[in-house]
Amino acid sequence: MQADGSGVLPKFLAAALGLLLLAGLFSGCGKEEKIAKPPTPVGVKAAEEYRGGGETRYSANIQPYSRIELAFKSGGYLTGIFQVRGVDGRIRNVQEGDYVKKGTILAQVRKSDYEAKLSQAAGQLAAAQANLQHADLDFGRARNLYAANSLTKSDYDKAQAQYGQALGSAGAAAAQVQEAKLALQDASLKAPVHSLVLKRRVEVGDLVNAGTVGFALANTEDVKVVFGVSDLMLQHLKLGEALAVTTDALRNREFKGLVTSIAPSADPKSRVFDVEITIPNPQQELKVGMIASVSVATGLAPLAVTVVPLTAIVRSKINPEGYALFVVEEKDGKQIARFRDNIALGEVYGNMITVTKGVKVGDPVIVTGATLVIDGQPVRVIPPPER
Repeated sequence: MQADGSGVLPKFLAAALGLLLLAGLFSGCGKEEKIAKPPTPVGVKAAEEYRGGGETRYSANIQPYSRIELAFKSGGYLTGIFQVRGVDGRIRNVQEGDYVKKGTILAQVRKSDYEAKLSQAAGQLAAAQANLQHADLDFGRARNLYAANSLTKSDYDKAQAQYGQALGSAGAAAAQVQEAKLALQDASLKAPVHSLVLKRRVEVGDLVNAGTVGFALANTEDVKVVFGVSDLMLQHLKLGEALAVTTDALRNREFKGLVTSIAPSADPKSRVFDVEITIPNPQQELKVGMIASVSVATGLAPLAVTVVPLTAIVRSKINPEGYALFVVEEKDGKQIARFRDNIALGEVYGNMITVTKGVKVGDPVIVTGATLVIDGQPVRVIPPPER
């Protein structure tokens, strides 16, 4: 009995130990391991001090002096469109981007319809004029006979009325001829000024009605340079003032223009006043849509301001129309992104923008990856590339 018991006990202990080991293995596999999220890499640049001169520079865009929606006055089938020679040497219809001179016939409605109406009106005028001549002779004889007491008053009045009626008919026929002539002239759609074709909306064979817009044109003999200023800058601008305009597209060139318009009220969204400068553009050097730079003298001493890169600015999470940015702070040996909301922005200097509230010189501002982080999130500052 002792021998059998001593043999069974080790087997039981071995089985129990095996079960315990197996349970420990399964419990170890079921335990989740927490993996820490790595810090978000960001680029940082310290807020700087910028000393501007006694002038403020504004970014502006170049617009045509006027836009023209050229519409047909006479309807009909379109029989022709003005043609030009393309860069490949082939003749093609005028299209967007082509420059046309004043008086150019851009499109032609079928003229035969209006020539027939003109011939009909001319025939009616000839008949009316002949009737007027006959009535004039009759009225002349009646006037002489009435003066000699050889014609009754009623016959005299009748001859006078017939003459007046013939005179009116001739006048109406002459007006119809003039109207038919104008309709024939309006069958040709002409460019009213030297202009740039912005859009062609018709093709040969189209049936157009009176009022159909065939072309959108831009008068670029002069151009307007439009930019917005704050209410504080209005005192430094006046109508007729000469200002210098430059563009990146035409480096080392300066264009002179005059202030021709200052908005009487601010834009309700941007809260700035639109200012227009008109510049002669006879050589078509300044193109519609170009970005220009305008310098406005303030008469003030140079002012030191705090600036940050434009890439640092993000939208405010509290005020949809406001702006914000992120700075990097040290906490427990870690670098943390901190959100600064509702900052106040000022003028733009190149790719830098003035921050008048919310940032001071030297603050490490996130300029790369600002849209990828949230407040309190760990970050890793990437060193700037070597130059």
